[in-house]
Amino acid sequence: MCMCLTQWLVVFTDAKTIPNGFSVDLIHRDSPVSPLYNPLETPFDRLYNAYNRSIYRINRFRPTYSKAFQSDIVANGGEYFMQFSIGTPPVSVLGIADTGSDLTWVQCEPCEECYEQKAPLFDPTKSSTYKSVQCGTNPCNALDSSNRVCDQEMNTCKYTYSYGDRSFTKGNIALENFIVGADSTSNRSSVSFQNLVFGCGHNNGGTFDNVGSGIIGLGGGPLSLVKQLDKSINGKFSYCLQAPESTPESSKLIFGTVKESNAVSSSTPLVERDPSTYYYVTLEAVSVGDKRLPYGSFSSSSAGEKGNIIIDSGTTLTFLQSEFYNSLESALEEAIKVKRVSDPKGLLSPCFEADKDIDLPIITFHFSGGAEVKLQPRNTFAQGRIQDNMMCFTIVPSNDIAIFGNLSQMNFLVNYDLEERTVSFTPTDCSNSH
Repeated sequence: MCMCLTQWLVVFTDAKTIPNGFSVDLIHRDSPVSPLYNPLETPFDRLYNAYNRSIYRINRFRPTYSKAFQSDIVANGGEYFMQFSIGTPPVSVLGIADTGSDLTWVQCEPCEECYEQKAPLFDPTKSSTYKSVQCGTNPCNALDSSNRVCDQEMNTCKYTYSYGDRSFTKGNIALENFIVGADSTSNRSSVSFQNLVFGCGHNNGGTFDNVGSGIIGLGGGPLSLVKQLDKSINGKFSYCLQAPESTPESSKLIFGTVKESNAVSSSTPLVERDPSTYYYVTLEAVSVGDKRLPYGSFSSSSAGEKGNIIIDSGTTLTFLQSEFYNSLESALEEAIKVKRVSDPKGLLSPCFEADKDIDLPIITFHFSGGAEVKLQPRNTFAQGRIQDNMMCFTIVPSNDIAIFGNLSQMNFLVNYDLEERTVSFTPTDCSNSH
């Protein structure tokens, strides 16, 4: 199973307490303030790196893996990083945050085999609040049976994950105290949580980036951070993503209830499917300008099912079923009416000559429940990143899995309500949402 690098970074630099929750900063991995920022990369380089990460990431959602990898993770680095503290006394940790994963884990001492990381490993023997989890308990049984191992001699619960790209993590399931928003030497506000379930990884390797120390799971499964904080945040979390080049300010991740705005919000039901980690919704149609294309009628039977697309903040591009995509591409070419050109690397298509006077169409995603998400050209086209005289469509075909990626979600407040089982999209200038 191929793992991938995602496109955003989450850094808990200052957790701001709000009614019924708290908010934190999000930093894009390509932002100059990101720990992964490479000043030698051009916008052209960053776009194609993001394309390749998206292609790798889609493999982990394929149905073949749905049972065995209920709580799987993303190797090969990460789009978001969350900085938090763990243990007593607290130790600062930087972990990859992922809305497509459940189990939170960090690299731990003693380390049988670990990938290189810049920060010291967490040593559970030096924490007075570290607690092992026994076999047969609820936290242990929440793991998929294929990922769960019982140490019969010690009666301790262990986890193990391995991946098609030869990345892996193995260790103990445990309880520990977490602090987000500050480290042990900081004067910033912070939010503390006791006895959160996590994995203490003693054997980890593969393509993980040395900036991070592990994974923070923000998926919909029982062991995710979101589900463990369920009551304290009323089952709600949201984010507002902005383009990394638009402003040096960070985006926002909010745990809990967000205050209402005057903008019109579109809400669609979350669909219960296996695995529970992923956030499934139902796509009914896509419009190019005023031309509406029914999604299920053009494509395979799976496109007409409920829960036919996954919302994923860790995938850069948006993927739609290949059979439907052919009709979408034709409608797009008809609406734009300028000369088609070729991407020099042959990855993105269709591409068009970039005419300053061109009137690009609004692309509308019609989800079940009457939700309409109108995507502006900045959500659907890469302009000036490839060549000054070229723009390319950032929605691409997929042979089986459909994913609503983070470029399509930029400048929307995306709000998940896991109690009501809905996700809503509110048009928002995320650069001014601080």
